[in-house]
Parts: sequence; structure tokens; C-alpha cells
Amino acid sequence: MEEARTGAVEKEKAFWNRREPAALLSLLRAGLWEQMPDGLSLFPLSEAEWEEVYLLARRQTVTGLVWQGISYLPDEWMPPGKVLVRWVAVVDGIERKNRLMNRVVMELQDWFRREGLRVVLQKGQGVALFYEKPLWRECGDIDFYFPDKQESERAVELLARKGVKVQRAADGSVHYRWRGVEVEHHVRLLDICNPWAQKYLRRLEETAGFREVSLYQGGTVSVPAPELNLLMLNAHIMKHAMGWGIGLRQLCDMARACRVLEKEVDSEKVCEMYRRAGIRKWSNLLYAFLKEQLGLADEFIYCKSVNYNSTPLSEIVWRGGNFGWHSEERVCSSQKKWKRKLQTFLFFLQNVKFSCKFVIRESFWTIMDLVRGQMR
Repeated sequence: MEEARTGAVEKEKAFWNRREPAALLSLLRAGLWEQMPDGLSLFPLSEAEWEEVYLLARRQTVTGLVWQGISYLPDEWMPPGKVLVRWVAVVDGIERKNRLMNRVVMELQDWFRREGLRVVLQKGQGVALFYEKPLWRECGDIDFYFPDKQESERAVELLARKGVKVQRAADGSVHYRWRGVEVEHHVRLLDICNPWAQKYLRRLEETAGFREVSLYQGGTVSVPAPELNLLMLNAHIMKHAMGWGIGLRQLCDMARACRVLEKEVDSEKVCEMYRRAGIRKWSNLLYAFLKEQLGLADEFIYCKSVNYNSTPLSEIVWRGGNFGWHSEERVCSSQKKWKRKLQTFLFFLQNVKFSCKFVIRESFWTIMDLVRGQMR
């Protein structure tokens, strides 16, 4: 066990001594903010280094954004032909999948609405609207939220009548496939388990509410209002950082949201919202990462992170994306139910030191939630 731990530490040190991660971040910032890459001294890269940057972008699901950053490089610094062709093919696939996802979102939402159900789009295709090129943001599944619990159950009944195979998770959420796309209905909008914050969060959801926005390719969808959206994205990142790990894509989503929504929110109210939700200390770390690693300008940082550096979160991001503790190594649907539950629980225990330092109350209640889930 000790030898394995030592080997992992040495592997991580070797990773940080390479320049591919720095090159990836330079190109990612360029794509994220549509500007010339910083850190030009890192370039040009060798074919082997470009190959590694490509693989890192794939693991972190930011292939489209990094490709956007590459477009700002001089021609002589572009990736070699073999890597270039693969990159173009992947970005084309991302764009085509996003178009399909948008069609499925509109189809399902319109159907639910015709049945008299109020449905809200969480993250995903709604968050893509914060980007200059929404179709280049890599998508996962479609997340819906029904503010009324009875309407949520009604939606499941409607799906069953159509012969859709719906699976229910331990927390009550359901997931299914529609036209080949994974869809999930969540039981709550915000990934915050602390029971002492629930009354405030319910009131916040009622007062802040939701709004209609135009989805790329036409049609409107209901999404959380600006303040609520920021809290939703923040809490989502926090939950995954405590458990399976979090990738750069979700952090890019938060950075873009901070920039785009800046004129629609009051920074003091946002910080107060984080405090009352019990995640202010964590939010300082999150904003430190957005500033130091993703280049978010000070004017879009709602929580000043003077006493924090982004290293603890950076370690989780790179470990999760590069060392196989995130994405592909996550729970496999073919695994037995008890194995999936146990694996989830163990990943939360693995990051318990990090969680207790930055979000101790929420980590306690999250683990309690997981323990209850193991017993179901």
C-alpha cells in the first residue's frame, strides 16, 4: 500500500514538471476569452507534446475550447497534421452532438409543457449559452428539474406510457435515454445537503425563480435566474470536488457564467448567498482557481480570495482528469448496484481531508446522505 502511494506521488510530481499542462491552460484561456494565448514561450511544441495536450484536453472535456485557443497560434506553431486531423474530427463531432442535444431538449420540454408540467433545464445546454461558440462546448447529458414534486412523478408516468425504460437512483432522481441521449431528472436544483440551509435555499428558489432564454438553434427554455444559476454551478462543482473529482469543463462553465452574468447580479448579494448556503470558504477557493488558472478578470470575481491559492483544487482537477480518477474511471453502469454505491462512498472518503478544510459542514451532511443511500 505504501509503495503504491509513493509511486502515485512520484507520478504526480513528474506530471507537474512537464510543460504540457501549462500549454493546455494557456490555450484554454485563449479559447475561453477569445484572445491570443499567454505563455507563448511554451511554444512551439513537439509532436509528442501536442499529442499529450490533445489527450489532456480530451480527458478534461475541453477539446473544443482548446481548439478555439489553437486558432490564435501562428501557422508555424500549429499542431502537426496527424494531430490536427483528429482534433478537427472531434470538434466536428462535438458540434453535431450539441445540435442533437438541443433538438432533444426542445422536444422533451415542449412535450412536458403541453402536458401542463413546469420543467427547468439545469446546466448543460443552458450553460453553453454563456460561450461565444456554444456548439464547441462539450456536452454530457441533459439535466431537467421539476420544481413541483408531483409534476416530477407525473413526468415519469408519461415516459413509462411511451415505453421509455426509466431507472431510479438512490436519491430519487431518474434517468433514461431519449433518441440516444442520456437524460436525467433531478430531485433538487442545488447540490447542497446541509439541512440547516434548506429553508433558505427553498425561499431563494421561490424568490429568485427561473427565466426564459433562447436556446441556440431557436426555441426558448426555462433556466435558473442569474443568482440561482451561479449558486447551482458553484454547488455542482463543490459536490464533485468532494467526491469523484471535477474537470476543467465545469470550471470553465463557472468562469463564463461569472463574466456573462456580471451586470445582472449584485456581487455582495452573491457572497451573502454563498455564506447563507454554508459554502463561503469553498467559494473563496473556487474563485481563486478561476482567477489563477483560468484567467478570470478581477471585475468578475464576486468573492475576493486574498488568503487563498488554487493549489488544493488544482490537484483534484488534474488528478481526476489525468490519473484516471475521473470520467472514464467513474461508476460503470454495468457494475452491480452495491459496487457502484461503495465506490462512490470510497471516493468521498478519499477527499475527506480536502472537504473538511474547505466545506466541513457540507461534507459531513453529504457523507450522511451517502450512508443513507447505501442502506436503500
